Amino acid sequence: MFSQRVEGLRPSPIRSILAVIDRPGMVSFAGGLPATDVLPAWSGTVPPELLQYGPSEGDGDLRSVVSENLRALGIDAPVDRVMILSGSQQGIDLTAKLFVDPGTPVAVDDPTYLAALQVLRFYGARFTHLGTGPTDGSGDDARLAYVVPTFANPTGACMTTAERDNLAQTCVRTGAVLFEDDPYRDLVYEPCDRTPVVSRMRGGSWVYQGSFSKTFAPGLRLGFLAASDDLFRHLVVAKQATDLHSSRLSQRIVHDAITAPGWTDRLAHLVGFYRARRDVFEAALRRHFGDLASWETPRGGLFFWLRLRQPVDTRTLLGEAIERGVAFMPGEEFSPGTPALGTMRLNFSHAGADDVERGLATLATLVAGASTSPSSLYASLG
Repeated sequence: MFSQRVEGLRPSPIRSILAVIDRPGMVSFAGGLPATDVLPAWSGTVPPELLQYGPSEGDGDLRSVVSENLRALGIDAPVDRVMILSGSQQGIDLTAKLFVDPGTPVAVDDPTYLAALQVLRFYGARFTHLGTGPTDGSGDDARLAYVVPTFANPTGACMTTAERDNLAQTCVRTGAVLFEDDPYRDLVYEPCDRTPVVSRMRGGSWVYQGSFSKTFAPGLRLGFLAASDDLFRHLVVAKQATDLHSSRLSQRIVHDAITAPGWTDRLAHLVGFYRARRDVFEAALRRHFGDLASWETPRGGLFFWLRLRQPVDTRTLLGEAIERGVAFMPGEEFSPGTPALGTMRLNFSHAGADDVERGLATLATLVAGASTSPSSLYASLG
């Protein structure tokens, strides 16, 4: 009944976890949820034209604003090569449709964005290592390279200038299409090089995408992409066959928000708000996980990446954690291959200080118990 691709389709553990986060008393460190406190309010009269069909590429006013912003970053993104997406997840799907057949080599980081792995697996990708060093050629056979270079999901890492230069040069040299996913670049708390990798490419094929979910409202389901001239028209056709076009009402709401006089102030407030939440979260981490894990302070984005001092398979802890009212993401789920045990992705943007304290205390108790229990430790290894 189904295609062969469905045999490799995996359910998203994040979607399953999100289904339970509204339970009373649940503390979630799992999904990258913006804080409810800073989501915008909107009201007004809806113009009739926003309820009609629209162009697949997106409404012109919003595309123009996106184009202007991308060109300011050094990206070759004229308005006729900008597309509005029904969420940035759609951009991953459209690009995978163009390039990935069963067995197609795709270079990715390990670990990397779980939902991207889900899409690429669906189309049959064979994962290879994403090389960013000057002599790292392990991904040279890749047809597509997927990367989140700025405040990566799940690790929060930010590529150095040298790594960005080397990746751009490698893609041009090998002919691999570079897919740069950049949803967190505006959530920056300490300086690092955030210059898009695609802006460093001289030739080659590329797709660059971003999102309005992290800085405005995820429920509107809007993202955007720009692409090199040889790819854009094919992406438009793929979108036409997928959903015709993204919500025009959502596009108008986003356009009016990001062109309003207070948008810059909103971003500054958002960054300050999340920086404070990050610092509160890290202080609690030091209290509860100081002897259990190591981590690096994220300079941007929404996540802490914990490396446990004992190789506990954190997937075995999730069920009990949820029963105790705490959700998190097992780090093993973000690996394209056989995962290294003992990692966790914790979101710091959503929960308030009291919930952070209670949630991390609960998780620390579970981790400490698992790390001292041989049967728990080796159950997943046997």
